[in-house]
Amino acid sequence: MADDELTCPNCGRDDELTGERVDDVIVVSCGRCDLSWERDLHPSCPTCGRGDLIKVPQAVWEKARGTQLSITSLQIIHLCPSCDPERLRIWWDSGTPLPPKENPAEGMK
Repeated sequence: MADDELTCPNCGRDDELTGERVDDVIVVSCGRCDLSWERDLHPSCPTCGRGDLIKVPQAVWEKARGTQLSITSLQIIHLCPSCDPERLRIWWDSGTPLPPKENPAEGMK
């Protein structure tokens, strides 16, 4: 996955995205699910304000059957070396995309 790849945070698709630059952001719209969001051209850490964030791939999971999960796509997230050292270490050690923070099958038996 390239660093600049983008997927819809709602449906995980990348084939029907359009964008329009407005000042220092790009307003991205998904033609599949009609979600619109702003993509900052210079992201910074929302906690400490640090600007040297690291781009990391994160899996997007959906329930397949029962409690079985399937990776449906990947998205790029920005992690702060100061505020997200545990998640960065997991990614560096594994060499694979990070799991999402929320598990859609959590609590199911």
